[in-house]
Amino acid sequence: MAATADSPSGPRRRHLEALAREVEARGLRGVLVGAEEPMLRVVEPAGGRSVMVVAMPTSRVAWSYLWGRGGQADAADPARAAEAIAHSLGR
Repeated sequence: MAATADSPSGPRRRHLEALAREVEARGLRGVLVGAEEPMLRVVEPAGGRSVMVVAMPTSRVAWSYLWGRGGQADAADPARAAEAIAHSLGR
């Protein structure tokens, strides 16, 4: 079953794609993995450290990014989330 705008995978993918652009602008590598329930693998190329990021709805209209070691950020601000992820990876 393909993701549609009405399924959680549609908005989830859009949020993760926006975050991927932001982490890549900071010298990190972002790779979307998974079709139905996508996640974003963010890699710090120099050291090879990585973290998996998920996007989850927090209400009918709001989403958050969640990643290892307790990382969390509002998906409405992918630039700020990318900064936090870069910091967590030692950038």
